[in-house]
Amino acid sequence: MSADAPTLRATEPACERRERARTRLLLEAGRIFSEKGYAAASTREICGAAGLNVAAIHYHFGGKDGLYREVLLGPIRELASRFDAFDDPALPLREALRRMLGAFVGVVAEGAADGPGCGAGAAHATQGLRLHLREMVEPSPVYAATVAQHIVPHHQAMARMLARHIGLGEADDDVHRLVFALVAMAHDYCMSRQFMNLLAPGLLDRPDALTRALDRLVDWGLALVEHERMRRIPRTLTP
Repeated sequence: MSADAPTLRATEPACERRERARTRLLLEAGRIFSEKGYAAASTREICGAAGLNVAAIHYHFGGKDGLYREVLLGPIRELASRFDAFDDPALPLREALRRMLGAFVGVVAEGAADGPGCGAGAAHATQGLRLHLREMVEPSPVYAATVAQHIVPHHQAMARMLARHIGLGEADDDVHRLVFALVAMAHDYCMSRQFMNLLAPGLLDRPDALTRALDRLVDWGLALVEHERMRRIPRTLTP
């Protein structure tokens, strides 16, 4: 049982006990799914770790798929809450990019704030990362459906925002490629932090490291968008 799992108290109102049980299941499921993957993780093990009977997952989530979906949605909802209306048409491109890319860097910053040893926030972020990496090599139908419902709309919003600033009526294939490139640059600070520390020791440990990283990401984003805009301007043939 995780040290940070909430304790169930018999004297609590039923609604509070249900919420605590649900939270405990999510905590233990996040840990076990991230360690073993969806297929290898058993509902019996999760319930045992949470100190609940084997019917608890069905009662609270409708089954293993429902529980896994909620575990996957945790990091997605956290990220989405940070986007801060980046696609508002009234925003200048620099501010739109800062809000969009800053959402990814903000997740890293919160995990780093836990300091040496990594507190609960960093531990949960690590679990989310492990789940994502596992899905890259062991894809599950639950993940595909979750991406379609909860991630695709954000990607489409990013593509529409960039298309608007490039001067297009709608996003084409290269605009989608541009979204992938921009998100990859920011997402790498989540995915490759340990690798970055090996390549450039101390770079990410400076007090303003992530702020400066975001500043540069926005600058590079502006340059990429401008390049995409300029390359679409018809060339004037000289005689």
